[in-house]
Amino acid sequence: MSVDITIRPETNSHVLTDWNPEDPAYWESKGRKTAFRNLFISMPALLLAFAVWMVWSVVVVNLPNIGFKFDTDQLFWLAALPGLSGATLRIFYSFMVPIFGGRLWTALSTASLLLPAIGAGIAVQNPSTPYAAFLILALLCGFGGGNFASSMANISFFFPKAKKGMALGMNAGIGNLGVSVVQFVVPLVIASVVFGTLGGEAQTWVKGDASKQMWLQNAGFIWVPFIIVCSLAAWFGMNDISTAKASFSDQAVIFKRKHNWIMCWLYIGTFGSFIGYSAGFPLLIKTQFSDVNPLTYAFLGPLVGSVARVIGGFLSDKLGGGRVTFWTFLLMIVAVFGVLHFLEAKNFEGFLAMFLLLFAGTGVGNASTFQMIPIIFLNEQKRLANGTQSETETQKLAGKEAAAVLGFSSALAAYGAFFIPKSYGTSISMTGGPEAALYGFIIFYVTCVMATWWWYARKNAEIKC
Repeated sequence: MSVDITIRPETNSHVLTDWNPEDPAYWESKGRKTAFRNLFISMPALLLAFAVWMVWSVVVVNLPNIGFKFDTDQLFWLAALPGLSGATLRIFYSFMVPIFGGRLWTALSTASLLLPAIGAGIAVQNPSTPYAAFLILALLCGFGGGNFASSMANISFFFPKAKKGMALGMNAGIGNLGVSVVQFVVPLVIASVVFGTLGGEAQTWVKGDASKQMWLQNAGFIWVPFIIVCSLAAWFGMNDISTAKASFSDQAVIFKRKHNWIMCWLYIGTFGSFIGYSAGFPLLIKTQFSDVNPLTYAFLGPLVGSVARVIGGFLSDKLGGGRVTFWTFLLMIVAVFGVLHFLEAKNFEGFLAMFLLLFAGTGVGNASTFQMIPIIFLNEQKRLANGTQSETETQKLAGKEAAAVLGFSSALAAYGAFFIPKSYGTSISMTGGPEAALYGFIIFYVTCVMATWWWYARKNAEIKC
């Protein structure tokens, strides 16, 4: 009588070892439910990341009124620095999911948002808090910006090619909505006692003869319970995909791909514009229309852009990402000319309408460019393989490269959150107005139109998509 004493390794129920969403039967029987569960956990986690990333765009508007002696340039620096750190972190976050797994990284990166959220709530309660402390907290808010790169790379592995535009559009659209949520929610929560005595004492907000009580610390504290819930949901509810594992050196091949750099340029024009305009919109309104309360309107731009991103994902799946991107950049050029016209006329209603049109263009373009990337790199991988490898292997390699490009392009584009507010500040300090910065944006969009048409949209484009 023999006894089998073989020790079998314990399987991890969170790791998917047979993932194949391109197989219609597999997708319908198992893939769809799993993919959408991961997507529905990813979306609110990404929304919170954007909220924390952009919280300074709202906080800085109120700092001078509660006793902080910061000048306009210092305030623009505080609004811009989360963009600088977030973009830099995205470069590293781009490659984390294939190395550590989407479940672990989503849980950890979401939990990291507790540091800037709690820190901001503590710092704003004391007017003697040094400016250097605010600079550090602004940089820590970049944790939220970094999360986008890993989140989009992770979700791209879960959906078949035909549904990637929709899935990435939903994930990014709901995530981007965090910018609008923070600019809508913060003015409400800082006007009332939310956490009772646990939240700290009120500050006195003063502007001219007007004064009121304000709890600016709630701008940070309000996100804490939601961050905890989403971190736990990611850990217990998300999955890792075993075939999506890759080292940094495996992913670094994208730096040799021409289309990686082209798509980075185009995504700077779409997402870089969205996040940069979002970060600078409240202060731009405040400096150009002094009789307007910027927080009454600032949330509208990111809201329009976020909704447009979801719509743009569906449009791109139907019409083609290259075509949608081409026309979107033309629309954005027209919108910036409209902004310039109404700035000169000192017409706030027209200025707001043109900026909302501009935000809509950035949202649609965000989705269309991301829809293009998986298609471009699948075609590129087929060209490189030239029939020497199986279709499954080609799709696997293309998926890894596309995920890395999704993350890396979002990293470079996120620098828009720094450069656009800083461009406003520099233009205003040098010329007295933001017009010079806006003309620079138009020139950049023209180059994006030309690149999209030449490589992806014209009749004989290298990769028609």
